[in-house]
Amino acid sequence: MSDRLFCQNYRGFQIAGTFFFASETGKARLVKFMELGEMLGKSEKVIVDNFHKLYYQTLGRTWKNTFWLNVPCQKCPLDLWVYQELILDLRPDVIIESGTGTGGSALFLASCCELLKNGRVITIDIDDQPNRPVHRRVTYLSGSSISEQILQQIRRFINQTDKVIVILDSEHTKEYVLQELRIYSELVTIGSYLIVEDSNVNGHPVMSDFGPGPMEAIREFLKHNENFVIDRTKEKFYLTFNPCGYLKKLR
Repeated sequence: MSDRLFCQNYRGFQIAGTFFFASETGKARLVKFMELGEMLGKSEKVIVDNFHKLYYQTLGRTWKNTFWLNVPCQKCPLDLWVYQELILDLRPDVIIESGTGTGGSALFLASCCELLKNGRVITIDIDDQPNRPVHRRVTYLSGSSISEQILQQIRRFINQTDKVIVILDSEHTKEYVLQELRIYSELVTIGSYLIVEDSNVNGHPVMSDFGPGPMEAIREFLKHNENFVIDRTKEKFYLTFNPCGYLKKLR
């Protein structure tokens, strides 16, 4: 078996910001926390980061000019492709999305569920925008993703045997994302994913002046939670808006 970082086949645990992965053969491997450069050569990382910056900064041409079924969907299409692979693989019963925007990503997720004839999307946003797409598998909730009122509504949608994926894309400050991580990690089922979007900001590698954001929240969260590991295989297309943001629940 390959010795590469592959969370499906490796058991992982974390000590003081460093991940250790043990293969099925018992061979241990240390992976430095968070550094994409550890997974790529230096020259490759420069190319990836430069393209990432170009793609992100020309937003009027790229990610803010991306649509799903004619609805704006402000995501990296390569991440959306990974999402549909996850949905096919896991066949979730519930997908929770914080940060609805215009509803394009909720519609995309619901379309994938519709093809599989299984699953529903619960999407939350503090702003109730008009003219969001209507789909029988999408439920819109208006309010803060960390409010008790919203959480009570979400829990009513989830049955005890449901498989749950969570995607976080609301407010991007470190403290807010960290609160979301602590709350929604309890709802994610074992073997499924808690996805933190836009961990590329604050110099990872874009918007270096953003301030502590999703990436810093991920780091803090994983210092105290051993149930999740970062699955870098979901970054296989090199460009992702969610570096280190695909968190797989192992236990």
